[in-house]
Amino acid sequence: MAWNLTGTYFETCSCEFICPCTASLAHGADYDRCSVTLIFSITEGQVEGTDIGGLKVAAIADTPKVMTEGNWRLGVFVDENASDEQTEKLLGVFSGTLGGPMAALSPLVGENLGVERAAIEVHEEGLRHSVRIGDAIDFEIEDVVPFGIETGEPARIAGIFHPVGSEFTISEAKRSRISAFGIEYEGKSAFSVSQFSWAA
Repeated sequence: MAWNLTGTYFETCSCEFICPCTASLAHGADYDRCSVTLIFSITEGQVEGTDIGGLKVAAIADTPKVMTEGNWRLGVFVDENASDEQTEKLLGVFSGTLGGPMAALSPLVGENLGVERAAIEVHEEGLRHSVRIGDAIDFEIEDVVPFGIETGEPARIAGIFHPVGSEFTISEAKRSRISAFGIEYEGKSAFSVSQFSWAA
């Protein structure tokens, strides 16, 4: 049975301003490793007839400098408000086993660090996006409005390969405390998407 979802998305990684890995996974990160936290806030959707609207998923990954080399280490947080059935369906989507955009990345994962149910608090208002997951993750990013842009529209990057979409708003981390699944880093670079849609 088909599935679909829409929602908002933001991330922060250990690269400096504007992560080169986003331009191309084959480019290479700023440092020897790239650590990234991905936040998905689902506004509406269903997976094989199960409603998943209003739920959140977060993934944290540690990858080699060149992401296309594979051997990613990946841990996942699923919204504690999700039922067992909803959790199973969400993991099917976000692992790529049910097809869709994440299926393209799943071969790059070399080590699954586990899945935890947790309270995922997401706040988004204007240019600001923040998340708190217990004592593990707490960061806030702000979309970048270029100098001289009187409309207040933030800068964007387009034409990229990413499971969420081909166009992102460029952001930067304003605060960052990330330590989960044995991965610990300071988020600096960031991106956001005001709405994304997946289906399979």
